[in-house]
Amino acid sequence: MIKFSVNKTRSWWWTISLLAIAISIAAMAFSFANFNAPLRPGLDFVGGTRLQIERDCSLEGNCAKPIDVAEVRQVLETENLAKSTIQLLGDNKQILALRTQNLNVEERTKLQTALSEKIGQFDPQTIQIDSVGPTIGQELFASGLLALIISFFGIIVYLSVRFQFDYALFAILALFHDVSITAGVFAILGLTAQVEVDSLFLVSLLTIIGFSVNDTVVIYDRIRETIKAEPDTSINEVVDEAVSQSLTRSINTTLTTLLPLIGIFLFGGQTLKFFALALIIGFTLGAYSSIFIASTLLSWWRMNKLKNQPVKLADTPTSE
Repeated sequence: MIKFSVNKTRSWWWTISLLAIAISIAAMAFSFANFNAPLRPGLDFVGGTRLQIERDCSLEGNCAKPIDVAEVRQVLETENLAKSTIQLLGDNKQILALRTQNLNVEERTKLQTALSEKIGQFDPQTIQIDSVGPTIGQELFASGLLALIISFFGIIVYLSVRFQFDYALFAILALFHDVSITAGVFAILGLTAQVEVDSLFLVSLLTIIGFSVNDTVVIYDRIRETIKAEPDTSINEVVDEAVSQSLTRSINTTLTTLLPLIGIFLFGGQTLKFFALALIIGFTLGAYSSIFIASTLLSWWRMNKLKNQPVKLADTPTSE
């Protein structure tokens, strides 16, 4: 068992977390000013047409240099699509991804022809086209937001019954910490690297919530068991002992979960890349917040509530 006193340095952990949350909120505010949304919204939420095409490098000289964004922008302006989003993908920047307003078949064909004439021939086998109406996008966003709210409410009810309300409150604060910083990272990526969030991002947030609360419940169980076994021990010592008992398990569980996600991020393709990245960030934050946020806030609250009196067995919940 790793001996570790998490409460001695809790002010440092809180400062780091508050600073990260403040940066995340600022990034989301900048994002809102630019995109009318806290994160750069993808096709799933705002609707439109997404066109991805790749140059045919089997043709001599067709892929001699990367695609020129300025030339692509010139074509889009000619087609009255100046507000479209442009992304270059692949190591050699030979894949072009565009997000435009909704286009019909004729308009898409005209755009592809104009792009081919300007920047080179594209491989017809690599063309990917997705279209989502704005109404469907709004429904997806509303459904995802509702799922997040229901999950938070369910966690509060479950932890209040299984433990006590203060346990549930600090677990929710830890989850807010994880979700807000993960969203903040993607807000920064949206501002700097044009990374958009889609319905998979909402799925990743729900997965992060489940992972984080599971880790927190393990530590809370240890705290409750230690209180029962050592009723005269101060809550700070109880929490330190519970964290020490759970630390190795939390580290091992997180690492074994992160390894396949890192593999997906590196080799899983463009579709799953940022989904895996969100889970990597969120799972790491979940392990961190369970140890350094949820447990230390609980001990701080109980110490203030009991005015530095020893923990009494009567304070422990009777329900299992």
